[in-house]
Amino acid sequence: MRSRPADACADCPVRDQAICAALDQDELNELSRIGDHRDYRRGDTIFAAGDEGIACATLISGAVKLSAMDAEGVERIVALVHPSGFLGQLFAATTALDAVALTDARLCVFPRPQFERLMADHPKLTRAILERTQTELEASRGLTRLIGRRDVKARLSGLLLALARAAAPTPCGQAMEFDLILSREEMASLIGTTIESVSRRLTELERDGLIERRGARGLVIRDALALETGEAVRG
Repeated sequence: MRSRPADACADCPVRDQAICAALDQDELNELSRIGDHRDYRRGDTIFAAGDEGIACATLISGAVKLSAMDAEGVERIVALVHPSGFLGQLFAATTALDAVALTDARLCVFPRPQFERLMADHPKLTRAILERTQTELEASRGLTRLIGRRDVKARLSGLLLALARAAAPTPCGQAMEFDLILSREEMASLIGTTIESVSRRLTELERDGLIERRGARGLVIRDALALETGEAVRG
């Protein structure tokens, strides 16, 4: 893991989407002084459940999963965090979830005590955190609705569309070609099925002309509307 001062806010690729977008230049300078840029490799643990809540962070690039172990020791993914997303539990003694890098990732990390003091001094930052929390809560509810679908193929189709939206360069867009950031095991955990079922359903979606797989992780969305409605391509 490599660290350097977060002194290049003006060039930050998520500057206009992250919580710091609410700050003016003087406030942004204050935030920059307490932050570090840290790089993580795929599979690195950023925070672990039970750790003291000593840091929080904005994801600059890459993707992160938030997960917890259930009573049977099975990992349950509860959220996916994409660039501009916020990580960490404020005003809590420990963190309740594991945060693990799904890809190589860069974060802007802030010591929690200093960050909380900055929130107290700048209400705009607190409001931005609340708005971000609401957005991420809605995303988590979307995952819950996804898992609640009865048909495994419908769950997987919804997940692929969610990943396509996350891979888009703009918040309202949808990438038609991207690399899957989740393993078969992680996708199975997220939609509540088995690895074998995920593999079978991917094969069916490709056979029906809705997607095309390229290499180990590459995926092309051939018909987003059919994925949404569950209708196979004809002809």
